[in-house]
Formats: sequence, structure tokens, C-alpha cells
Amino acid sequence: MKFITGAQIRAARGLVRWSADDLAAAAQLGISTVRRAEADNGSSPITTANLKAIQLALESVGVEFIPENGGGAGVRFRKPSHAEK
Repeated sequence: MKFITGAQIRAARGLVRWSADDLAAAAQLGISTVRRAEADNGSSPITTANLKAIQLALESVGVEFIPENGGGAGVRFRKPSHAEK
């Protein structure tokens, strides 16, 4: 699993219209952990396990994290699979 950035977490929350409280509940983490994760645009200062919980919570609602590819890391909605159409 690639590490996601605070900027990606903020962008993903905006994409799915979640508050920080919504994300904390979905990831089963405290709100202060989510706020720490989002505080920096670069790598997050939280544990790998907590970062993974945040990423999995957002991916479970259709967010896809895009790695650095020359245009910068980002987020988007995952394309629906044939089974989801």
C-alpha cells in the first residue's frame, strides 16, 4: 500500500462530502487523529495502521488514490467495475 498524503485525505473527504467527524467514524479513529493526518500536505505524522484505516475507509466509498505521476498525487472516484454497473 502506497502512503497517502494529508492533501489527498482532505481532497478525498471533499470528494465524498464527508466531514472530519464522518471520516473518523468510518475509520474508527479519533477526530484528532484525522486532523493530524490532514495537517500537512506531505506525508502524514500518524501511524501506518491509522493511515491505512483512513485510506481503507475512503476507498470503501469509491475513492481512488492516484500516486505521484508527474502531475502530482491526487484522488478521484474509482471507475465502476462491470459487476457494479
